[in-house]
Amino acid sequence: MVDLDSNPTKLIEIVEIGKQLLMTRGALTTFSIANDVAKYFAIIPALFAALYATGGVAGPLGLLNVMGLHSPQSAILSAVIFNALIIVALVPLALRGVAYRAQPAGVLLRRNLLVYGGGGLVAPFVGIKLIDLLLVAGHLA
Repeated sequence: MVDLDSNPTKLIEIVEIGKQLLMTRGALTTFSIANDVAKYFAIIPALFAALYATGGVAGPLGLLNVMGLHSPQSAILSAVIFNALIIVALVPLALRGVAYRAQPAGVLLRRNLLVYGGGGLVAPFVGIKLIDLLLVAGHLA
């Protein structure tokens, strides 16, 4: 690091920016991992539905169809569409970053896990179900 203007107070700003970048990366990673885990509730029953059922997501893996998705085709298509939409929706967060607040690390971690981890678990369940309903209503799946 080179201090071009010989201003030691810039170090505080540099540390804050570094913490904000680290928090943003952690928030996006937490959201992505939670999001991927939740999407498996749409994908896994759909992948194996052909082995156990002739129509819809039923049979032994039907219990995993906690979202009540219409068919294996609509489940996979809904998950793919949701994934494409969520990536686009996360771009502004990645560019803006997570706001840095001078708080203890434990408080920041709990907040980020609640907001981004919880959001990453809830968003796919809601989003994929809504997309599935739209696909079925539009006779697209």
